Amino acid sequence: MSDVIDCPFCNPQERVLKENGYAQMLLSDPRKVPGHMLVMPKRHMVKPWELTEKELTDIFELIFFVQQRVIGVLGEGCDIRQNYRPFSNQNSLKVNHLTFHVVPRSQNDYLYQVSEQFERDVFAELDDVERAAVTKLLKE
Repeated sequence: MSDVIDCPFCNPQERVLKENGYAQMLLSDPRKVPGHMLVMPKRHMVKPWELTEKELTDIFELIFFVQQRVIGVLGEGCDIRQNYRPFSNQNSLKVNHLTFHVVPRSQNDYLYQVSEQFERDVFAELDDVERAAVTKLLKE
């Protein structure tokens, strides 16, 4: 079957909380925290660099809308994430449709308590070799 036929975000009908010309927003299910939203183009796509200017504008219009509504109510801030993981198969946690996650956050919230407090050891100092290699890649 094609990705579009299997895509729960291509025809979400009653799940859509807000939409505009080229984008739509719905609650994430499953979610990481209360108010975890997904903002996505209405058109089925996977690669973020294939967004049109109109799609990108409409997506960020909805992201900014939801941030302004949830900050101070569901959290004191928000994380905005977009994952591109073509190496992962579609499953209950990953859908092959481009999405931006808007995740309300607070100091020492649930995400921090169950995982992020343990992530400090994951971070490494940026060294000169990596800085030079990535800089060269992006300047070519």
